[in-house]
Amino acid sequence: MTWSWEYLPDQEQVAGGCPVDFLTAAEERAAELVRAAEALHLDGTSYQGSGEPMRYLDVAGGLLAYYVVPRLELVVICQLTPPPGESP
Repeated sequence: MTWSWEYLPDQEQVAGGCPVDFLTAAEERAAELVRAAEALHLDGTSYQGSGEPMRYLDVAGGLLAYYVVPRLELVVICQLTPPPGESP
């Protein structure tokens, strides 16, 4: 397997209507999270134990909610909240 990220349940539900600049910044941060998870879990498929908790990350004044699923070698983006004054 190889590490990746995805929206859950899907891009339209999570990112639909987000400003393009914010969405670009959020997807760049998601790629960084993938690289960090890959470095931390060299073989995620052999990970033992419970999953990691939901985490939140400031992105361009907005918020990105995500969690890491090591056994699937996956970073899941489950919520994007654009900066105040910019509608999702």
